[in-house]
Amino acid sequence: MGREFLIGAGLSVVAVTVRLIRLSVVGVTLGLMSESTATDSDGVAWAPVDWDAQAAVFDDEPDHGLRDPQVRAAWAERLRDWLPGRSSDILDLGCGTGSLSLLAAEQGHRVTGVDLSPAMVERARAKLAGRDAVFLVGDATDPPVGEQRFDAVLVRHVLWALPGPARALRHWQGLLRPEGRLVLVEGVWGTVTPIGIPPERLTMLLRPLASHLHLEHLSGDARLWGGEVADERYAVVASI
Repeated sequence: MGREFLIGAGLSVVAVTVRLIRLSVVGVTLGLMSESTATDSDGVAWAPVDWDAQAAVFDDEPDHGLRDPQVRAAWAERLRDWLPGRSSDILDLGCGTGSLSLLAAEQGHRVTGVDLSPAMVERARAKLAGRDAVFLVGDATDPPVGEQRFDAVLVRHVLWALPGPARALRHWQGLLRPEGRLVLVEGVWGTVTPIGIPPERLTMLLRPLASHLHLEHLSGDARLWGGEVADERYAVVASI
């Protein structure tokens, strides 16, 4: 029998029934948490993940640290397609240790990264030392960027865990310059009790905000994940 645990996702968590396992995906670690919980405004039980404790081992997964040259090259290729072709201002929300931020900076972009964990931000700053990048501690749903606006907002495996994804998308849209874009990498993990946000739901939420949507399925590209995956992983680029 499965048991109910709290599964953490960068900025919030979702209560689901799982077996005694630990899952990891790019940009978000799904780990077993304490059964001592609080309740959010939707009545969903939750408890915060200790992301500072996770920071030291976060890059050990091939699709987190991108240490394998093939995995790194695969993500660099995708980002080159998703981000603007010219040098641009990129906001990386839920940036973790800055692996995608580093790829964007290497492609000539100016990067602002935001993560809730000071330890993650510290590692991101070290990883991109000397580059045109700034990292801030803050909530991805309301990043502390003031009046600054961006050419692209990059969010990987964060939106699915937020209690108000539609509200977050509207706020992120407001952080874009004219003709900016949202680059959202998401998925649905597991088969018995799947968690995540299906592409159909995400594109439905984006249609009122975007002039053009591009959906790209990623599950079949084993290079991105360091091996074959059976669950659904995808990206949506929403041009505003």
